[in-house]
Amino acid sequence: MSSELCRETQPGETGQRRRREKKQEEAEVPCRNHHRPAGSLRQEEPGTGQPLSPDRDDMQEMTSEGRSEQVQREEAVTLNRRMGLSQLAVKHKRQRRGTESGLCIVKCDLHKSKPRGSLTFSHMDKDKDRQVEEPPGSRPLFFFGGTNGAQIVSSYCESKGWRRIYNKDREDFRLKWCETKSSTIYSHFREGKQLLYQIPNNNVLTSKIGLLSSLREYERVSSKVKLSQGHRRLKMEEFIPTTFRMDVRKERDIFFALFTQQEGERESSMWICKPTGQNQGKGIFLLKSLEDVEAFRLKLQHLEDNQANRSLHHLQNQPYIVQRYIQNPLLLKRRKFDVRSYLLIACTAPYMVFFRHGYVRLTCDIYDPKSKNLSTHLTNQYMQKKNPLYSLLKEDTVWSMESFNTYVNDRLQVARGLPRDWVLGAFAKRMQQIMTQCFFAVKSKLDQRLGFFDLIGCDFMVDEDFKVWLLEMNCNPALHTNCEVLKEVIPSMVVETLDLSLEIFNKRRLGQRILPLVSQRDFVLLYDGVLAASSASAASRSQVTKERCARITNKSHSKAEPRRYKSESEGRSAAVVSPEKPVTVSMSARGRDCSKSSTTSTVRSLFPLNTVSVGESLDLHSSDSGLNKNARTELKFKQNHLKAANDVKR
Repeated sequence: MSSELCRETQPGETGQRRRREKKQEEAEVPCRNHHRPAGSLRQEEPGTGQPLSPDRDDMQEMTSEGRSEQVQREEAVTLNRRMGLSQLAVKHKRQRRGTESGLCIVKCDLHKSKPRGSLTFSHMDKDKDRQVEEPPGSRPLFFFGGTNGAQIVSSYCESKGWRRIYNKDREDFRLKWCETKSSTIYSHFREGKQLLYQIPNNNVLTSKIGLLSSLREYERVSSKVKLSQGHRRLKMEEFIPTTFRMDVRKERDIFFALFTQQEGERESSMWICKPTGQNQGKGIFLLKSLEDVEAFRLKLQHLEDNQANRSLHHLQNQPYIVQRYIQNPLLLKRRKFDVRSYLLIACTAPYMVFFRHGYVRLTCDIYDPKSKNLSTHLTNQYMQKKNPLYSLLKEDTVWSMESFNTYVNDRLQVARGLPRDWVLGAFAKRMQQIMTQCFFAVKSKLDQRLGFFDLIGCDFMVDEDFKVWLLEMNCNPALHTNCEVLKEVIPSMVVETLDLSLEIFNKRRLGQRILPLVSQRDFVLLYDGVLAASSASAASRSQVTKERCARITNKSHSKAEPRRYKSESEGRSAAVVSPEKPVTVSMSARGRDCSKSSTTSTVRSLFPLNTVSVGESLDLHSSDSGLNKNARTELKFKQNHLKAANDVKR
């Protein structure tokens, strides 16, 4: 009976086992032939018509008849996940041996299929940047170092189909934009083939001591050069507050003596001390009293002694400047402000320099010159964020230039006798004039290589007399967009900066004319190096022509010695004597640039015998009927002489 019972129950157990195997096979993800549809991966067992799993035997060993179907499903899902990750790892290893296109495919598959919390392959980008070069004809590469403006620049480049790289040592980039400068950034630069943000030695313009020294040198040299009529060069005291360098002993002593002298006056002046190599208001403090100055003197002396002890042969004073504080600034709603504008050097070979409006920065607090709070005196956002009311007043600390112009028109134009739209008119022209002079001060110092470009932030202040002062120039200006006005100004300005720099760069590479610029919108051209070079060349030619004409004129007043030429055919002599009354002629060929009224000595002196033949015509400004008898006689004599001279030459 037991054998019969076994025979009766065996078919049921076999059918149940087959059903369980079928469910497991349907839930299983195969490891091989993953590019085929899931339904096509099951193979039929020969002779039975039942589907056969690739790992059927293993799966039969892992399952047991005594477990419930729910437990079996959970184990099948777990096994599926393990097998899926194993399969992806195998695929990744296989594809890494292929081309870079294969790497990109694996990376995309991993991002799409990886389960949450699983291992990521972020190291692939670094390995790829270090080891694999971009295939010829592929997308251009760009590198961005830092965070200031990263989103704007990256979006711009990616919209052009460029690809971002993260290895700063790669040399096959099209554009490199870095916040900070280092020798490694410029070591692999290829002139005329790559664009690189920030001119290497822009500190002659963007550091406080560098700008001061450049302007002083330019003023000293240019004062000896006479300008053409209608041009006037600004003096430093017209746009730079009185400034002393604390790293120069002579200037330091003059400042201390000046402050001590002014201390006894009714209205003592205030000075502001700035470290030359920092921005965002870092390290700035005010000097209001004699006690402040004495403490500052001791600090400088202490720093100098420490420097001398470290290196007696390399004495370097602390790089501070002291500048007269503008105590009567123009106020907007009783608050102090300054104006950020932009100077773009879009190209250095040749120079192409532009100006663009920026925005107005205001303080949170009402202005009080006696306040000890630096956020009352300094307007930059870094200082204003320290104010506890900044989050509430943030939008009112930044104005657009249009809002500033409207405020002046409505509140100050009539009362101060200003022209309409003073902000966008006279004020803008003054800023452009100051920027241009600062550029001229460093034009011969900056590194000039095709591919360098720079964006510089220029800070201006207006006093209550509407006099414009330049406070400083900053490299790598802030490109944050943390308020509505900045969201309108900064992105469009950065995009146009890149558009202009890229268009000029490409035109220079292809040898095309730079102007007109299709991408120029809000930037205003201040200096065109191509036009300036051609103008200088024309001026040089004009000067040479004037000197030549002057020599000719001087010769006409001296009486020439008679010279005799013997004719081979006639055996006679012809004497040429400079006439007492010269003839006015219009010179062709070599004498074309001389004035039409230039006085000449003789026709031979203007037209050498080896270059002018008798057959060449002389264009007379006066007809024969307009010449007197002596003039006609002299002209006929000269023509006969030229004919005889040519006969002698033949």
